Amino acid sequence: MKLHSWNVNGLRAVIRKGFFDYLSREDPHIVCLQEIKAMPEQVEDTFEGYHVFWNSAQRKGYSGTMTLSKTKPISVRKGIGIEVFDVEGRVLTLEFDDFFLVNIYTPNSKSGLERLDERMYFEDELRDFLAELEKEKHVIVCGDLNVAHQEIDLKNPQSNRRSAGFTDEEREKFTQLLESGYIDTFRYFYPDAVDVYSWWSPITRARSRNAGWRIDYFLVSEGMKEKMKDARVLMEVMGSDHCPVELELK
Repeated sequence: MKLHSWNVNGLRAVIRKGFFDYLSREDPHIVCLQEIKAMPEQVEDTFEGYHVFWNSAQRKGYSGTMTLSKTKPISVRKGIGIEVFDVEGRVLTLEFDDFFLVNIYTPNSKSGLERLDERMYFEDELRDFLAELEKEKHVIVCGDLNVAHQEIDLKNPQSNRRSAGFTDEEREKFTQLLESGYIDTFRYFYPDAVDVYSWWSPITRARSRNAGWRIDYFLVSEGMKEKMKDARVLMEVMGSDHCPVELELK
């Protein structure tokens, strides 16, 4: 089973740029999308072959998550019970027989770190939310988590020490999440892989130089370790400033 996660930076935009060609070619069983920037009534496409679940932000043209699944889930829940984040469509959880799949678009701390404190609050509340899910069954976490965890996860770590997405505070929260019982699937299979990124700044044309960041993830609870087959970053897929990431399960 192939699971994909992709920050599309606008669902309507990525559809115009070949989203359905990607979907047909890769044929993932489940696709989690972030930053969809759309509401259901704004998208005419039917996503044939998939059950479609939306968690759009209340503010038009902003944030939001969406999950496509060939298998109908047992249950679907939106948000984590914290209004400031739930109105932005940040978290969408689908329950299947063997696991919960949590699709996340973590708030960006912003260039001046003005949202860092709020981001820290989100991280703590999210970790508590995941811990409650874990009491019922295993959990898969995916999405744009807006943090490069290690220096190996971005091209220029030294010059980005206090940049959003690479602050000590954000990296420590990610460490805490892993220590609570999760595996970074890509690093599990490829602990020393370099120059593998999932986001590139469009402002500096960083993609052509591969000066990127790995900020999109699949994490799984420790109990799912034996089910993991492979993890990939699909750097060749265009259409957004991010590229999809993949988890393959046995």
